[in-house]
Amino acid sequence: MDKRQAIGSWLSGPRAAAEDMGVDFGYRGERLGLPEEGSGSIAPPGRRFAAIFIDWLLCLLIAYGLLAGDGSRDAGNWALLLFGVMSFLTLGTLGCTPGKRIVGLRVVSVDGGRLSLPRVLLRTLLLLLVIPALVWDRDTRGLHDRFAGAVQLRF
Repeated sequence: MDKRQAIGSWLSGPRAAAEDMGVDFGYRGERLGLPEEGSGSIAPPGRRFAAIFIDWLLCLLIAYGLLAGDGSRDAGNWALLLFGVMSFLTLGTLGCTPGKRIVGLRVVSVDGGRLSLPRVLLRTLLLLLVIPALVWDRDTRGLHDRFAGAVQLRF
């Protein structure tokens, strides 16, 4: 390997270097037996960010409008509490939050069934910690989804 090739592999990242050596990563969700595209495939990160943004905005509006109408600075704390309650209740009953519904996503168990309430609670608590949701695996599933045995799919 000459210097250009070594520098090129470093700049393009470890995945590209491994692919150049013949490693086949497959598509997101292949290891879980999910389709590559369309309904039932792994939710793309952009849609997931859009869904959580919509959910957070909805919780902020409720917190500022109804709960912190006196102008207190506690609206952010109320929004976080509302976000946790909304996530737990809507995922536990409907399988999606309002934001996920708008962007066409749902949360299911890895085996394809509905998540049990203890797993929804675990997922919600880890999501509220933020960091587990930002650490992804090869299928772009966050640690909160992995620990809860969940996967976010397209409708």
